[in-house]
Amino acid sequence: MFSGSIPALVTPFRNGYFAESDFRALVEWQIEQGSSALVPCGTTGEAATMSAEEHFHVVKICVDQAKGRVPVIAGAGSNDTAVACANVHAAKEAGADAALMVPPYYNRPSQEGIFRHFEAVAQKTDLPIVLYNVPGRTVTDIHPSTMARIVTAFPTTFVGVKDATGTLGRVSEQRAGCGPDFCQLSGNDETALAFNAMGGVGCISVTANVAPKLCAEFQAALAAGDYATALTYQDKLYALHIAMFTDASPGPVKYAMTRVREGFPMELRLPMTEPSDAAKAAVDAALAHARLV
Repeated sequence: MFSGSIPALVTPFRNGYFAESDFRALVEWQIEQGSSALVPCGTTGEAATMSAEEHFHVVKICVDQAKGRVPVIAGAGSNDTAVACANVHAAKEAGADAALMVPPYYNRPSQEGIFRHFEAVAQKTDLPIVLYNVPGRTVTDIHPSTMARIVTAFPTTFVGVKDATGTLGRVSEQRAGCGPDFCQLSGNDETALAFNAMGGVGCISVTANVAPKLCAEFQAALAAGDYATALTYQDKLYALHIAMFTDASPGPVKYAMTRVREGFPMELRLPMTEPSDAAKAAVDAALAHARLV
């Protein structure tokens, strides 16, 4: 259902408020540069600092600006099952084509609890859902057997996964358990080449905020089976992938945006802070290596 280069969009702020005009321009640029879908209000979009009203206003603006040219996958997860159900309803009301949902964080439910959480969400919506497995942030891991159970029980609801476990073998395990048509998207830019070689079809990307054309061309080469060309893009972008996490994200990527988009605001919301000088230097070097500045 989804494939290619899909940016996990940053959310621009000015004086503490959502900067709508900057965001609309970002969405337009992403589409022009070849991004195949958009993810507003994920982790990179600082959704954890937004009220529910603001969160889904941002989603609505993304949908309005995209105008159906590419799908919009709205961040909608929560550690509270009732809130997760409300979020997926709000995502649909905002016009999103799908929702991106993490398993419950902080609570640390069992695998049974994870299944029951997504079962409850599925019973409340017909909106397609992409699972987001990122144990490094949630301290909750959707095991491959649990993912297969979720997808088998609700095949028309749970259409894919953003896998940020960093364990490449998961692609084969999930392909075996969920079927070859289950949409597997890398959640880690630096391993997206290997991820696709094992059966993935794209990446929900941080780097694509900054280098949308290069990331789209990289994914197009992978889709065509041209791994030699894809490797040249990997070599060009790898340092940038790493630089995006030289300080707490999205600090480095917002700094990078100011280098490639004149006037783009770097403002972050607490508890996120401006990246260190060392992180900025790493971003600068990586942008130069990729010939983006």
